[in-house]
This record gives sequence, C-alpha cells and structure tokens, in this order.
Amino acid sequence: MSLPGPDDAFLDNLGRIYGTYAGGFAAFVVVLAILEQLGVPDQVIGYLFVLCTLGVYAAIGIVTRTVRVSEYYVAGRRVPAVYNGMATAADWMSGASFVGMAGTLYALGYDGLAYVVGWTGGYVLVAVLVAPYLRKFGAYTVPDFLAARFGGNLARLIGILVLLACSFTYVVAQIYSTGLIASRFLGISFEVAVYVGLAGILLCSMLGGMRAVTWTQVAQYIVLIVAYMLPVAILSAQQTGFPVAQLAYGTVLQQITVLEQQMLASGLATAETLTPHLEPFTSLDPFNFFALIACLMIGTASLPHILMRYFTTTTVRDARRSVAWSLAFIFLLYVTAPAYAAFAKLEVYQNVIGAGLEALPQWIYTYGKLGLIDICGANAASVDAVQAACAAVPGNEGVLRLPDLAIDRDVIVIATPEIAGLPYVIAGLVAAGGLAASMSTADGLLLAIANALSHDVYYRMVDRRAPASRRLVVARVLLIGMAVLAAYVASTRPSDILSVVAWAFSLAAAGFFPALVLGIWWRRCTAAGAIAGMLAGFGLTLYYLAMTQYGGMAEWFGVKNISAAVFGLPLGFAVTVLVSLVTPAPSREVQALIDDIRKPAGEPVLRDGAS
Repeated sequence: MSLPGPDDAFLDNLGRIYGTYAGGFAAFVVVLAILEQLGVPDQVIGYLFVLCTLGVYAAIGIVTRTVRVSEYYVAGRRVPAVYNGMATAADWMSGASFVGMAGTLYALGYDGLAYVVGWTGGYVLVAVLVAPYLRKFGAYTVPDFLAARFGGNLARLIGILVLLACSFTYVVAQIYSTGLIASRFLGISFEVAVYVGLAGILLCSMLGGMRAVTWTQVAQYIVLIVAYMLPVAILSAQQTGFPVAQLAYGTVLQQITVLEQQMLASGLATAETLTPHLEPFTSLDPFNFFALIACLMIGTASLPHILMRYFTTTTVRDARRSVAWSLAFIFLLYVTAPAYAAFAKLEVYQNVIGAGLEALPQWIYTYGKLGLIDICGANAASVDAVQAACAAVPGNEGVLRLPDLAIDRDVIVIATPEIAGLPYVIAGLVAAGGLAASMSTADGLLLAIANALSHDVYYRMVDRRAPASRRLVVARVLLIGMAVLAAYVASTRPSDILSVVAWAFSLAAAGFFPALVLGIWWRRCTAAGAIAGMLAGFGLTLYYLAMTQYGGMAEWFGVKNISAAVFGLPLGFAVTVLVSLVTPAPSREVQALIDDIRKPAGEPVLRDGAS
C-alpha cells in the first residue's frame, strides 16, 4: 500500500484549483477594465493581457514539470475524462478555429460552413473508429501502434514521416497566428513577434511534456472560450437586445441581406465583387464544398496530436467519455463562429462601406499599418495613403466602396471589438484568447513531433538501452529545434492560417486514415498493404499540394488543394486493400491482437508503450 503523493492531492482537487483559476481570471479582466476607465493607455492594457496570461501558462508548465517517462509522454495515464475533454478541445481549437474560422465565414459566407461541419463531424469518426481502440492498445505514439500492428520499423518510419509532415505544417499555422496577435498588441514587428510567442509555447511544452501541456491546456481552454463568447454576446445584446448570439443572429443575417441589396442598388458594390452571405456555392462549387468537408472530417480522425490525447486517460471507457466531452466543449466555439462573422460583417456594412475616405474609423489604419487591410490596392497606413490610392482608381468619388476594401480574413476576430467600438479591454481579452488557442495547439503539435523523434526514432530505432533521463533530454532538444524551424517558416507568411491548416488535414487523412482504420477493423490487412497504402496516399497528396501551390501545376478537375486528400485517400485505401489481398495474411498472434483491442473491457495490450 502506498501513501498519497503530491500528484494525488493535485488530481483530487482539480475542481477547486481550476474554479479558483477561473475566478482569478475574471477578477483580472475586471481590474484591467477599471484601469482603462482610469486612463491607463491601451498599449499598457495589451501588454498586461499578453504578458500575464503567458506568465500563468509558463508557471503551470514549471510547476507540473516531470522527469518520469510515463508522465512526460502520456501524463501518467491519469487524466479524468472531463479534463481530458477540455484539454483536447484546447488542443483542437487552434489559431485556425479561433482566429481564422469566423474570418473565413465572413469572407465566404455560406461556403465557410464546410469548415464547421468538417471539423465537428470528424469527432464522430474519432469516437467510433479510432480513439478508444488506440487507447486499448496502450501505445505512446501513433507510429508505436503502426510498428506493433504491422510488425517492424518500416511502418513506424513511414508513420513518422507522415506525422512530421502534417504536424509541422499545422504548427507553422499556429505560430503564424501567435505572431499576428503578438505583433498587434505588443507593437512589435511580425517577424519578431513569432519568436516571442514561441518562447511562451516552449515554456509550457518543454519542461513537463504531456503532463504540463495537459494542465496548461485546461487553463487555456477557460481563457479562450470566455474570450471568444463574451464579445459576440455584447454585440448581440447591442444589436438585438438578447445576449445569446447563437440564437439571435438570424435577424442580423436578414439585415446583411438587405444591406447587400442596397449596396448593389447604390453602386457601392457590384455583382462580381459581392459574395452574398447566405447564398451557397458562390466561393466553392458543390464538389469542392463536400470534398473539403470529407477531408476535414477524416483528417480530424487522423491527426496524431489529437489521437495521442486519448492515450492519457485511465481506461478505455474514459477515452470514449473524453471524446464526448471534447465535442461538447468544441461545440461552444463552433456554434458561435457563424454569429461572430455575421455581427462583424453587419458592423462593416453599416458603418464602413459608404463612409467618406476622410472619415474612416481608426481601426482601419491600425491594421493597415500591419499590412492586414488594403484600400484601393494599397496598405491603409494613413489617411493620405488611402486618399492617394483611391484617387488613382477610376470611378472612386471619395467614398469607400465594397471592392475598394480588402480585409485579411485572419484579422476579423481580433479586430471585431475595435470595429464595434467596444472597450479596449475586450480587444485585449480576445487577443489573450487567440494566444491561448494558438499556444495550446502548438504545444500539442510540438510534443507530438518531439515524441515521434525521441521515442520512435531515437529510443526504438537507434538506442533501445538509452536511460529515461537521456531520452527526455533528446526529446527537449528536438522540440526546441523543430520549434525554431517552424517559427522561421511562419515568419515568411506562407499563406492564410486556415489554408495551411487544411493542407495538414489532407496530409494526415491520406497518410494515416487507411492504415489506422483497416489496421483496427480488418484482420486481413497486412504490413505490406499498409506500407504501400501510406506511401501511395500520402505521396500523391503531397505531390498535388506542392505542385499546385508552388509548382504552377493546374488543378485536377478543378479540385482546390485544400482538399488534396480527395485524390490520395481513395488511392491509399485501394492500394492497402489490393496489396493485402495478394500478400500472406497476418499471423494468428497479430489477428488475436486486433480482436483484443476491439474489446472494450480488459487491460491495454501494451504496458507503458512497451512492445
């Protein structure tokens, strides 16, 4: 019999600890609101928001640091289902969800719902097809499962390549988002801001691995969900008199439709430049719309940093419960995003379009100086710059028209409090939420990359006798190296956040999904089939993505590269099945293992990642 340790006391008091944290955060926001009313400059408010929240996350990372292998890789497999659901939601709701989704709905209107449907529906696949069975297996990483199921390091090595490709692409988008927010609220250049954000990310993930990341992500979820829902609730109360925006924004959609017709009638917009907010298939044709939904759903069920979160629960039953909790927590943000986009668009249509060039609101110039808003084809850096640019545009008579205004879709959420004239403390709160979302996902992604390199490559393939201390040092060094490389790529601004994230989903879907699903559900699936399927599916997807984005290749059948897996995924399934059917069946031991992981009851097949 063992005495309760400090970790047991922490786990027993999770409700009290995080309840106190949430209350303290609310008090912090109130204090900053009072300081704003007392005349404290906006920039100081922004600094306090960013630095204090970063400090709290770093403190949690330091307090929960560990030198135990099981704690570092899977948080000791003792995370309760509700808290794992909360951490998974934070891990999932990245800068793409927080910063990019509402902006994409703003820009694409109805067609942007493909992201909401795809990402939400993906959790059904996670719950039904993948997560509980990987937890029953008992691995540390997804490549661990592939190596044991398909008998050897070749499957593991290919799994690592797929993991690196999709996770690195994804983490670049998160660091890009972190840099965007930090540059706005700290008043520093974007190229420097990505490294400032990276420092906070590393403090959370480097010291304590999955254990520190888990408890930091729970804290980050509380911040991000409050930061996302509060501004839109205030806007809803102002516009409709009812603060539940998710139920009230129908009237806003009607107002947007009326304003669109008025802009067309008055010449402020043309049919070629106006995307009707409620009209389907104006930006994506039906095939691309549904292809994107499919790629995002299947990519969700294939992302290693999400799947490894379910390795941390105590039991298989808790893994299933975690999926349900994850979906509930994610639903809160996803059901709010369409309302966020609608209220932001209404503010722009009502108060910006049609305004005189000399009377544009200050937020236009704030974000124009960062290169995020163009007017008449030039950065909206000043009144003089805007007037000079528009004077050269035929037909412009000193009034801002819809085609004259180009807003980077990634700025919509961050700028909405300023667009609506809300107190600056709300803008700071949104920035803190965006940072929390980007950092929580970046933590999980960097951890997935580092674990794959230190556990699957170094420990499993290079030095099986390496002591735990050396393995953890290798993991941390690799984590820093990958993080700095990702920050450098992010500083080059490769594309908008949501597009980069969609590429990662396609790579994961084509590379992992056939091998994972057939590996769990089809006993006849062989190692040769899985390896050939992963290479074919991932290779074709990567080729299409790279060649259409950077090689000048025309799209095949008009399919956009954000849905690149629409080619690689069926090829991966077909090759896996065909090669499996013409190669010898797996051994009886392997087939018995597959039967075992599909049974809800019983102990994990592997113990603490051993194989």
